[in-house]
Amino acid sequence: MASFIDNVIMGTEEEKGHDKVVEEVVKRLAKNNLYVKLEKCKYKVKKVGFLEVVIGLEGIKIEEEKMKEVLD
Repeated sequence: MASFIDNVIMGTEEEKGHDKVVEEVVKRLAKNNLYVKLEKCKYKVKKVGFLEVVIGLEGIKIEEEKMKEVLD
């Protein structure tokens, strides 16, 4: 799990048990009066953009647009 300002990202190495991890994180947030907006959530995705990088099964990569800007 990682967080930055109002973004939280969490993942597990295996899909099995992922729901329990998400449930526990949401419970801990609520216990501390912190909440997530379900309409802003992405759930059970294989890759996600976070802080200008893409985190996925292949690891962490710079977003393609950012890479083009650097190379041009």
